[in-house]
Formats: sequence, C-alpha cells, structure tokens
Amino acid sequence: MKSCRQLVPLIDFNGYIEMRKIIIICLCIVGLGLYLPVNAQRVAAVVERDSLSKPYHPEADAQADIDNLIQKAGVQGKNIIMQAGGNWCIWCLRFNNYIQGDPDVATLLEDNFLYYHLNFSKENKNEEVFKKYAPEGSKLGYPFFIVMNQKGEVLEVHDSGSLEDGKGYAKQKVLSFFGKHIPKGE
Repeated sequence: MKSCRQLVPLIDFNGYIEMRKIIIICLCIVGLGLYLPVNAQRVAAVVERDSLSKPYHPEADAQADIDNLIQKAGVQGKNIIMQAGGNWCIWCLRFNNYIQGDPDVATLLEDNFLYYHLNFSKENKNEEVFKKYAPEGSKLGYPFFIVMNQKGEVLEVHDSGSLEDGKGYAKQKVLSFFGKHIPKGE
C-alpha cells in the first residue's frame, strides 16, 4: 500500500513560486474585471459632463447678482429660483440641460421666475451667500434649489433628489415643484 506522501508529491520551492504567480495573475485579472466597468462608467460621466453647457460662474459676485435679481423680480412680478451647484456636478448640469430642453418646463420658468445658478466650487464656495439663504442646504447634496419671493425672502430650500427619475428628472415632479412657487400677485 502506498503512503499519502507517495500519492501526492511534495511541492518543491519552485512549485510554490509558480503557484504564487498563478494566484497573483488570477487576482490581477479579477481586479481588472472589477475596475474596468467602474472606470468605463467614470469615463462616460466625464464625457457627458464635458458635453453639457456650463451655467455656473465661479468668478461672479453672487450677492450682487442676487441683489439685482431681487430688484428685477419686484419689477417683473416674478419669483426667484437659485439652483445651487457647480460645473463639476453632473446632476447640476443634467438639470440645467433638462429645464432648457423641455418646452413646458422652460416656458413655466420663463413666464414666472428669474433663474440663477448659484456657484459652489473649489474656486468660489460663496460661503456667505449660502449661509444667508440656505444655511443647511449643503446637507441636501447638489444641486438643490433656493426659492425666493419678489422681496428676496426664502420660501423654500429643496433637494433635487426627489425630482429625479433614473439618470434624468420626472417631468410631473419638476412641474409640480416649480408650480407651487408661481407668484400669486405679491
């Protein structure tokens, strides 16, 4: 009768090294399999972001712009919607693209609101402006919306996540959100 040692020869040192190489190669292949789809998604997001218009202006004096908007809003009888975010934010750019591309939403906004893109970026965080109009807004994620009346009083700070639908936005939710803030002859 043969012993176990005779049936399964001992792995010598060279065999150990070969097995180690095989394991490392397998781990690399598995790692690439996990990395490539994630990297492809990142690349697709960057390509999409680069293709969309950039409505945020880090160089702007946001408070001066808002003061001008409040003055215009009083004259025109419109409320103000500030979309907080930045050109770095894919969802911010998607929302901007959405509201410009949907005729019903674009008309509702044009007829009833002055719309402003309030920048938040590493170049300009507009900390004082955010502290004044939406001190808790950063907890919502970007973009979020600050709705003001014609006097510059904040009516609502609202997240955008509740308006999303897949990688876009739900038209009825967007129309409902904006619709509840149409000025009523203030």
